[in-house]
Amino acid sequence: MRVFNRIVARLTKLGLSLMGSRVLSVQGRKSGEWRSTPVNLLVIDGQRYLVAPRGHTQWVKNLRVSGEGRLQLGGKIETFRAEELADADKLPALRLYLKKWAWEVGAFFEGDVTKNSPNEVLRHVAPGVPVFKIS
Repeated sequence: MRVFNRIVARLTKLGLSLMGSRVLSVQGRKSGEWRSTPVNLLVIDGQRYLVAPRGHTQWVKNLRVSGEGRLQLGGKIETFRAEELADADKLPALRLYLKKWAWEVGAFFEGDVTKNSPNEVLRHVAPGVPVFKIS
């Protein structure tokens, strides 16, 4: 997976988005240094979201503290503000995220979670999958 992430990050930095990929950069909450990782940018009705299928990772913790980050695609770097969604508000984002990228990230969701899972199942996993609305 690390090799795959490096390839995706390199291609994205060159301007080749793989199904919505971007390179996310967030300042470290302790070091202040910028940290980068590839992410899938989710768009629902024009609103953009970042979903953390691996859970409460370092980039999630850093974004919670800073409230802002950068998205890069090729030479274009965009600064954004982030607002974390409440668990009850995550269902549409989780369902569409799974629909688009389950082949890549489905293994990070607990149990048999799929795009067709009942709302109760998505509500159950929502606390472990941070979602940020970005603007």
